[in-house]
Amino acid sequence: MSSLESSVPAEVVAAVDVNTTANEIYKHNFPNTLLLPKTIEGMTLNDFNKLDFDMILMSPPCQPFTRIGLQGDVSDPRTKSFLYILTLLPRLNKLPSFILLENVKGFETSSARDTLIKTLKECDYSFQEFMISPTCLGIPNSRLRYFLIAKAPPGSLSFQTTSEILQGFPKADCSDSDRAIISDSQCSVHSSETRDNKDVLYKLETLQDLERKKSQNSEESVRRLQDFLEEEVQGSDMERYLLPSKTLLRYALLMDIVNPNCRRSVCFTKGYGHYVEGTGSVLQSSKDVELESVFKSLEVLSEEDKLKQLSRLRLRYFTPREIANLMGFPSCFTFPPNISIKQQYRVLGNSLNVCVVAKLISLMVS
Repeated sequence: MSSLESSVPAEVVAAVDVNTTANEIYKHNFPNTLLLPKTIEGMTLNDFNKLDFDMILMSPPCQPFTRIGLQGDVSDPRTKSFLYILTLLPRLNKLPSFILLENVKGFETSSARDTLIKTLKECDYSFQEFMISPTCLGIPNSRLRYFLIAKAPPGSLSFQTTSEILQGFPKADCSDSDRAIISDSQCSVHSSETRDNKDVLYKLETLQDLERKKSQNSEESVRRLQDFLEEEVQGSDMERYLLPSKTLLRYALLMDIVNPNCRRSVCFTKGYGHYVEGTGSVLQSSKDVELESVFKSLEVLSEEDKLKQLSRLRLRYFTPREIANLMGFPSCFTFPPNISIKQQYRVLGNSLNVCVVAKLISLMVS
């Protein structure tokens, strides 16, 4: 998908994944591409040589490196496939001309990353590491991720590389070099305190968090969420995405609430739609209700009155299509009809931003 969006002429010679749902969705969208439903370590050196590829795009399992996980790093069995590729790389008949890797924030301090850098240096690759969020491209969604691009000798990357991890694209390649890079760790949660200026300070949220949100919403280089939303038609099935009463009462003070005019949303994870806290923003679809008026003195109300207040906001989940829009998937990308909403949320939460990867591919091959 990213190679298509990058406008770089390319043919995908093979896609490899063990996730049956992801594979079904991939086959639905790319029926003519060779899809290998197996582990990377299940492929031999000869298998790789037969593919005769020029570019490898990889996103190794993130669980060994995620900040909220056990951080097992190279001792985690899920790192095995990545380490296997690194052992094969110097032994290939032909070094791939280009390599792009994506992973979560946390990978940059791992032993797996050190092994990657050591291998690239031994193979004389020119490379650069990045930390990039889609906000750099004007997309109102925080999804800070580690990226690496590499180019095989005798070529080199088209910009001055550095051993430091770049926070965003090289300045000449970002239309506004001052755009904020918004970390997933900054995805704050709400509380019930109120202030004299009517701003609501939410649970576990600091004044700095509140100011950051206001700053994000005033960043005119980032588009508004309304550009990525599906049209809400009267009588449509959009009602199915409204938050249930039980969820409203239990989690109202923990949700990150945005409206169509906002220029921000927090990172969507695979638990979105199933879990509430820390999995992604919810949308206030009622346009004529002030958020502050609903949350003011909310905690002193009875459950019945509290529910009446919260229901005025018509809070709903972003639809899978809307999340796909925010993640840069083109309108031609669709899900097979048998893939459930929950499965759609899960694969999107495990995905990456197509626009960011497309720009990195263009940068890598230029």
